[in-house]
Amino acid sequence: MSRTGISLLLMILFFSCKAIGSIVPGASQPEEYLPFLKNKKVGLVVNHTSTVGEIHLADFLLSEKIDVAKIFAPEHGFRGNKAAGEEFKNGVDPETGIPVVSLYGPNKKPDPGQIAGIDILVFDIQDVGCRFYTYISTLHYVIEACAENNIPLIILDRPNPNGDYVAGPVLEKKFSSFVGMDPIPVVHGCTVGELALMINGEKWHNAKQSCQITVIPVKNYSHKTRYPLPIKPSPNLPNDLAVRLYPSLCFFEATSVSIGRGTEFPFQAIGYPDKRFGEFSFTPETIPGVAIGPPQEGKACYGEDLRQLAEAPRFTLLFFLNYYRKFKNEADFLTRGNWFNLLAGTDKLIFQIREGKNLQEIEDSWQEGISAYKQLRKNYLLYPDFE
Repeated sequence: MSRTGISLLLMILFFSCKAIGSIVPGASQPEEYLPFLKNKKVGLVVNHTSTVGEIHLADFLLSEKIDVAKIFAPEHGFRGNKAAGEEFKNGVDPETGIPVVSLYGPNKKPDPGQIAGIDILVFDIQDVGCRFYTYISTLHYVIEACAENNIPLIILDRPNPNGDYVAGPVLEKKFSSFVGMDPIPVVHGCTVGELALMINGEKWHNAKQSCQITVIPVKNYSHKTRYPLPIKPSPNLPNDLAVRLYPSLCFFEATSVSIGRGTEFPFQAIGYPDKRFGEFSFTPETIPGVAIGPPQEGKACYGEDLRQLAEAPRFTLLFFLNYYRKFKNEADFLTRGNWFNLLAGTDKLIFQIREGKNLQEIEDSWQEGISAYKQLRKNYLLYPDFE
């Protein structure tokens, strides 16, 4: 590393550590991963959260004379400016001239042609610890592609902002999809590095051989650590409250109810175009790069402002059950039943709700699966646990 580069890095680390305590993400420890990348053609699986202090990882590696041959981008794009579900095409990053391959849409896994000539792949994306957040589905496919093509994978690990607990039903294999690929609970309690080791170690991917994975761990992190994200991980998770509410509110994506997409407070409100639902009102609108055609667009919705909560709760079905019971007809509420089952990872949940099971009864039914998962999870933990 050049003297200028060292000075710049020390300044970056000083300010980043000062801003978020003593936690140092994997990307901010270049002394640990640069030796793996020297004289190699490097592929990056990155987005806007992939930073070394204030500098994007791609730009930092180029400044260190690393040959960044290709960038692979997940949902929301390389620069994080695509709305949820918005597909984007392959192209070239205008700031670096590096080819960018989309891993969202029809092509979710690097194919042999796209990965050809790459000596090593680096994955550095901030996750939020929830099974249906698609960055970890991209991780699954990247592990599989690396294993199939004998390409080593380096994970630059980051803290999990919902990593202080485990909750929700464990996914059943027949409900596997891009919003849930592996048999883990809704809130899985792992960092990306830990989850990568689990996917690989349990052979959940379809490659015939294992992937060679090296994780650069986060310094000074434990699963008891509460970690507000310094960069919003996707357009509709703008702050810590939204990140903490995301596991609970995402089930509403299968309904006619708005959770604030198309407002300044996505995943921080619940509402429906009926004044009986609450005194708080908001009107969703299209916001380019954030929300395209959000539910109930252009209609005044009435419900709850969750920004008034003293503290964001851990994953709970309470919000969903309350609104389910406000509707006389299920079909007016649950508009995408199959999507709900994919988010839940099972069809048992909707049957329990229809049977009138209460919250405690439903949560009790998950405990056997959660207990088995927790035991499995212990084999892959890189950090002190929350219990």
